[in-house]
Amino acid sequence: MAEIVKMPKLSDTMTEGVVSKWHKKVGDKVKSGELLAEIETDKATMDFESFQDGVLLYIGVEEGKGAPVDSVLAILGNAGEDFKALLDGAGSAPTPAAEEVPVSAPVAASAPIAVSAPAVSAVASNDDSRTKASPLAKKIASDKGIDLSQVSGSGDGGRIVKRDIENFTPATQSLKATAAPVFVPAGTEQFTEVATTQMRKVIARRLSESMFTAPHFYLTVEIDMDNAIAARSAINASGEVKISYNDFVVKACAMALRKHPVINSSWLGDKIRTNHHVHIGVAISVEDGLLVPVVRFADQKGLHQISAEVKDYAGKAKAKKLQPADWEGNTFTISNLGMFDIDQFTAIINTPDACILAVGSIQQKPVVKNNAVVPGNLMKVTLSCDHRVVDGVAGSEFLKTLKSYLENPVMMLV
Repeated sequence: MAEIVKMPKLSDTMTEGVVSKWHKKVGDKVKSGELLAEIETDKATMDFESFQDGVLLYIGVEEGKGAPVDSVLAILGNAGEDFKALLDGAGSAPTPAAEEVPVSAPVAASAPIAVSAPAVSAVASNDDSRTKASPLAKKIASDKGIDLSQVSGSGDGGRIVKRDIENFTPATQSLKATAAPVFVPAGTEQFTEVATTQMRKVIARRLSESMFTAPHFYLTVEIDMDNAIAARSAINASGEVKISYNDFVVKACAMALRKHPVINSSWLGDKIRTNHHVHIGVAISVEDGLLVPVVRFADQKGLHQISAEVKDYAGKAKAKKLQPADWEGNTFTISNLGMFDIDQFTAIINTPDACILAVGSIQQKPVVKNNAVVPGNLMKVTLSCDHRVVDGVAGSEFLKTLKSYLENPVMMLV
């Protein structure tokens, strides 16, 4: 028996629908749940599925044309069935209200939408009351950078529909003196994917565990590096070994850790381990990620020895010749980005350490000395602390001692 398929109300504000595409033609068999047409509403373009089995006997709204909600969209029935009386009846008297299609808010076309009648999917679009165009046409035009005022509409009443945008080329524009230049993107999306290296997997796992397990807090101090600069220049003038500012930081941290052993600790769950030896990890960047070789008993070594070890580790790291014993056993870690002109940053704790020091670059700034503003050389360092082990006062006292060593490097020689 022939039945009328009415224009559904696919949103709470919909009063009219425009058929952007028919997926069946007259004479085609249609099964219940099969895609029948794409209908543009005031908010989205939705896929409309058939409620029943049958043959498509009549199409009431052509592609690109609009019709009010509850008007005749199509007629389904048996092949060869006479539907003229049904169509005449629909045109001469009001028809009962069609069952509304309850839908959830419009989402991307590929996402499923919960419905109690036909399955519906939608592509959200922006409204533009100044141009008569379907929501889908507006969205495609926006994506392609097409000015809708330059497009001729083939829909009902000159309405711009999807096919008008798809068939539009800049060559068909009608030139207007006030029209802005139309930008049509010509690029293509590209990307490269590489397999995750084992090193990067380990880094990701360890740092994720640290960041989301250890409650981090951060303390920053600014250090006057004038005396350290002078001391380094004097040492390097001998020509024996070239000392870096990072070597000064390693030595100063090692000596400060001796005075503040709580910073040289580890969280072990049911207990806290306080290390009485000082093994400082020095973060070194390599091609695949980051390695942290360890300067052992750093508090017992001089600047020359620390410098030589760190240089040796850096060479081995870049040549991929570091052994597991070289990066195990750290009790404190230093990460220095000063050579990259980074003023200040925070670092993620390198477990099982309780703290890590992030070292920035030496910046020339005006400072006040002896009641006069003079040029100064300042360096910011930030201590990341595991609050399960270290409290704010303990971290602050460590930084105060570290600052005193770096501002008076002669104290490290005592």
